[in-house]
Amino acid sequence: MKGVLLLNGEPYNGEICAEDRVVYCCDGAYGWARGRVRIDKNVGDFDSLGYIPDPAPEEIYPSEKDFTDGEIALFKMFAAGVGDIIIYGGGGGREDHFLGNLHLLKLCHSRGVKAVMENNNSRIFAGECKILLGEYVGKTVSVLPFGGAAHIMDSKGLKYAYPDILHYGECRGISNIVENSSAYVETAAGDCVLIIINKGDI
Repeated sequence: MKGVLLLNGEPYNGEICAEDRVVYCCDGAYGWARGRVRIDKNVGDFDSLGYIPDPAPEEIYPSEKDFTDGEIALFKMFAAGVGDIIIYGGGGGREDHFLGNLHLLKLCHSRGVKAVMENNNSRIFAGECKILLGEYVGKTVSVLPFGGAAHIMDSKGLKYAYPDILHYGECRGISNIVENSSAYVETAAGDCVLIIINKGDI
């Protein structure tokens, strides 16, 4: 099953690909998504939204809780058997929420669920082993270790070579350029990296 997760933050301005996907909407995202896309399930405490959306949520969570609305929605999606998720929104606004939303990608990756976050300026996903980047020819790509050091086994088709190890806390993987359709980065098994694609002209 495929799904869409809509998150609060900077409103997403692009096309939302929801055909043949179940759509979960978190709290304040309803404000920018309503009328633009079919919403199947609303999830959250709705403190950001300030009213109860339609369709009515199965449960309204307390605002003081251990999990973010995005985490709760993901757990529901996992339980429903969703194995491929596009996350729209989640950027801009509060930096702590944005960093937390990046960790939702890590959570999906750890569960074997394919996930990508689409923001107005970037496409972001987590990966390991051989990561194909050929569809992004001409784009700026940043590769960052995610959760620990990343051992770079090989890379091709990029303007700059990567060091053998991208240590957690280093920025050496930022702002590379995809030069051809055979481009890839290969990490050691178990070494997760965060891939950020600039949607702009470079």
